[in-house]
Amino acid sequence: MAAHKRPISDSQLAEDRSTEETVPLPIESQPRPFLIYHDSFLSLIGPAPTLKILIDDSRAPYFHEAGVFHPKTNTLFITSNLLHDPAPDAVTTANKTIVITRLEFFSPTDFSRDKVRCPERNYMANGGTNYRDGLILCAQGSLNEPAGLIYMEAKRPHRTCSLLNNYHSRPFNSPNDVVVHSDGSVWFTDPIYGFEQGFRPKPQLPQHVYRFVPATGDIRVVADGFGRPNGIAFAPDERTLYITDTDAVHASGAAWDPTRAATIYAFSLLYDPATQAPFLVNRRVFAHADAGVPDGIKCDVHGNVYAGCGDGINVWNSGGTLIGKILVEGGVANFCFGRKGELWAFGEKKLWRVQLAEGTMGALLKI
Repeated sequence: MAAHKRPISDSQLAEDRSTEETVPLPIESQPRPFLIYHDSFLSLIGPAPTLKILIDDSRAPYFHEAGVFHPKTNTLFITSNLLHDPAPDAVTTANKTIVITRLEFFSPTDFSRDKVRCPERNYMANGGTNYRDGLILCAQGSLNEPAGLIYMEAKRPHRTCSLLNNYHSRPFNSPNDVVVHSDGSVWFTDPIYGFEQGFRPKPQLPQHVYRFVPATGDIRVVADGFGRPNGIAFAPDERTLYITDTDAVHASGAAWDPTRAATIYAFSLLYDPATQAPFLVNRRVFAHADAGVPDGIKCDVHGNVYAGCGDGINVWNSGGTLIGKILVEGGVANFCFGRKGELWAFGEKKLWRVQLAEGTMGALLKI
């Protein structure tokens, strides 16, 4: 898992350290796979960080997206990448399916594993987040079934219900990731990956970012202009919203295009004085991933921004400076914070456990 980078001499290292704020270069003498670009990363990882494989399952890419940890039941929910489904009625999803894996932890390395067997149909779930006493999942839909947001109970039998399945009667594309604001509103991205992968009809809407209020049913477009809007996360104070654009990788089988966006954008929340409705303003480039694309995105309680990228998990401070990387073989699509510095990284056929400093907690759960 060694990083591919040029050797740094002692004289160069001294010079680099003197200019590290403007030219962030990794420090050579360090324990991999934790690559340090700035000294502030040291307090996040702690004196003895670890990266270990919890599950290595060569059968299929079961560890891809969502990553929702439910503290009350000590369970982690993960959605798979696309799997082949030979069933005759799977024609509506182009003979593809997605499996939700449920892990119940008894200790950091002792757990049970099973599939979530919802009594309702397969929603082609992708991203997810905590909501009330369960979780919200992005339902990508199928050729016949609508896309939208579903609520799933965290406890068995994991009953589900639809929260939203249209934008004023127009069908969504294939919602990808979702986050909940403290005011109860639900924000989510809606790229066209389902259409590109053959299990959704031709798009009827642009690739928007939406804000949905379950209590009133209000649904609004809050951002547009993306190639492929993907991950979404609020800063701890909820004054900034981060959205990733993974336009450099299309799901149609086209090769990675380094000239397209692999970018994290930051937006400020501004409230209308008359109605107190939030608007996203001051769109700005926050960071550009140097390896692959920034897919899933999260913040810690200190305001640092983490994204799953082609070489693992990249970490920036709130000013957009790359401060460190957690190098993971094969890269990371998404990840999830647990308790006291615990983090799970999803590497398709591998599930990794990362232990950081106990004070490095996710901004969502703050545990």
